Amino acid sequence: MNNAKDLINEHSFSKSLGQNFITDTNLLEAIVSDAKINPNDCVLEIGAGAGTLTEVLCNNAKMVISYEIDKTLETILNQKLNKYKNLEIIYKDVLKENNQAIYKKFNEPYKIVANLPYYITTPLIFKFLEDINNVNTIVVMVQKEVAERIVAKSNTKEYGILSAIVQFYATAKIKRIVNKDMFYPRPNVDSAIVALTKNSNYEKMTNPKIYSMCVHSAFAMRRKTLQNNLCMGLKISKSLAKEIITDCGLPENIRGEVLTVENFIKLANVVIQKKIV
Repeated sequence: MNNAKDLINEHSFSKSLGQNFITDTNLLEAIVSDAKINPNDCVLEIGAGAGTLTEVLCNNAKMVISYEIDKTLETILNQKLNKYKNLEIIYKDVLKENNQAIYKKFNEPYKIVANLPYYITTPLIFKFLEDINNVNTIVVMVQKEVAERIVAKSNTKEYGILSAIVQFYATAKIKRIVNKDMFYPRPNVDSAIVALTKNSNYEKMTNPKIYSMCVHSAFAMRRKTLQNNLCMGLKISKSLAKEIITDCGLPENIRGEVLTVENFIKLANVVIQKKIV
């Protein structure tokens, strides 16, 4: 039987799925360590790939459910992983799976571990942050540039919608930078492992969707003031936008990228109080 690396070499890689597999054992162990996986943990893996990370997860966790969109990998995964009784591989797009259906497979809070292609990163992170009460931690490998945006502080060029929404739900930390030479095929850019752990910010909001709406409005046009962006995003008058901003204790000419998560929470709560949306 071919070993995993031979099977990976024989696989026809899909550029559209952003397939870049990890074969370095030390890196695989490091990812599992960053996620603090222990024998009591249930783990959702997104993207089984060639099963290299899946195998390390199975050796450390109580239960692993892995979603893989590419069914052509089934032969590789069967040969490598059929000995593990604590593993279920589901050949579906996890973005199309209901969060509650995933939770029912575990029936307890779980951890997420994933090596994410660029095109799926933001929608996937947002999907599971909205279900943060059922998710203990999210540890994902993403492009380094995306990781820097996730952890960015306000009033920096990296700070934007992704930063403000992720940090509303979770404390974000870059655990390590991963050189592009650690992947096969070799991607064009370096990656980073980011750990997201639930915080209490979202408990300060009665309606997180309004928070998200305010953030998206604030960053709609970065060169415009928050007042102008709120007018467009919330479809309100300039005078009402000014009133909302001053009620938050902010200067009326402030720009969205200056607002911290706390500022956005206050802004969203004022919008709710005024029954604008």
